[in-house]
Amino acid sequence: MKKTIEDVDVRGKRVLVRLDLNVPLDDQRRIMDDRRLRAALPTVKRLMERGGRLILMSHLGRPKGVPDDRVKFSLAAVASRLSELLGKPVRLVSDCVGGAPKAAIAELGNGEVCVLENLRFHAAETIKDKKAAEDASLREQKEAFAGQLADLADVYVNDAFGTCHRDNASMLTVPRLMEGKPRVVGYLVQRELKFLGEAVSDPARPFVCVLGGAKVSDKLGVIRSLLTKCDTILIGGAMAYTFLAADGTGVGKSLVEPDLLETARDLRREAGERLRLPVDSVVATEIKEGVATELCEGAIPDDCMGLDIGPKAIAAYKDVIASAKTIVWNGPMGVFETAPFDAGTTAIAVAIADATQRGAVTIIGGGDSAAAVDKAGVADRVTHISTGGGASLEFLEGKSFAAIEVLDDA
Repeated sequence: MKKTIEDVDVRGKRVLVRLDLNVPLDDQRRIMDDRRLRAALPTVKRLMERGGRLILMSHLGRPKGVPDDRVKFSLAAVASRLSELLGKPVRLVSDCVGGAPKAAIAELGNGEVCVLENLRFHAAETIKDKKAAEDASLREQKEAFAGQLADLADVYVNDAFGTCHRDNASMLTVPRLMEGKPRVVGYLVQRELKFLGEAVSDPARPFVCVLGGAKVSDKLGVIRSLLTKCDTILIGGAMAYTFLAADGTGVGKSLVEPDLLETARDLRREAGERLRLPVDSVVATEIKEGVATELCEGAIPDDCMGLDIGPKAIAAYKDVIASAKTIVWNGPMGVFETAPFDAGTTAIAVAIADATQRGAVTIIGGGDSAAAVDKAGVADRVTHISTGGGASLEFLEGKSFAAIEVLDDA
């Protein structure tokens, strides 16, 4: 267990809070989905209530250092939206290091907030520790950048679970350099550790994992790990067709990873009945809204591709989900962004929500799965929606996160 914001007196203190405010923006730089901002509010509000002087920092997108990126990837829209959500002024500081943040922080009163400009405007933020260990100049750049951030504050708070699996300067080097000062987790990370940690270490059974998405390679580690923990793994999405092809089933033009066919066969042998594949699919010749579809049980025609699980697979998966006591879901069952290939994903979302009402602990693994429960209108009917797709997968694999380990133990 790690210390939390409740374990430190923040009144009058400069509190450096690492958040994941990496929201999608449209061409006019308007926020398209503010879920990550709303997820950060409980920690931010609590620190404000307790009199902290808040310095919020985050990355946004992948700026490449060209001049236009200063506008394209600015956190200006984030600061504006946070101000609306908090009902308080939130100042955007023109940089995250140098004289600008020092001046802005000096003007902060208790309970006031500023947002540092995009951390990734500085290349040192994303220098990996492995490269820094091999190259002294990179190590010096990373530590100099992190040192300027560390010097801004009296307290460090990590509430950015979505980037906890990364060794970015703001995630790992900064808290290392702040040794001796309080380094704690916010409510969001605390909640992620609770639900994901309990799912891995002590799940109520039956424990069912639903995995979808495009590629087996993206989920290989988590499949291998969960095979030692889960009672049943339900496979959907394009990744199912690599497994089906490995079984010798014709899959037409469906997405398949040929180099993983042998691995898929090995996993099938190891898992036996615990790893379930869809018995039927919705297929079409192209991914297009309103395109003609057909149902295939068994081999898929050569000119078609599988784009969603079929009604028999939906019914079978719903039966497994209905009896589960712990459910983890990561990855859609089909191309859910395009009708009519969203039926399987929506049905699974509703089934998981219904299981929650019957007492199951249900964890949605962020990313597309979070978007799917939103689209299905059941986001408020599941136990926990993770804010970190990649991070949640790595956590379920059993990997430890250095960015969390470096924080103060309770």
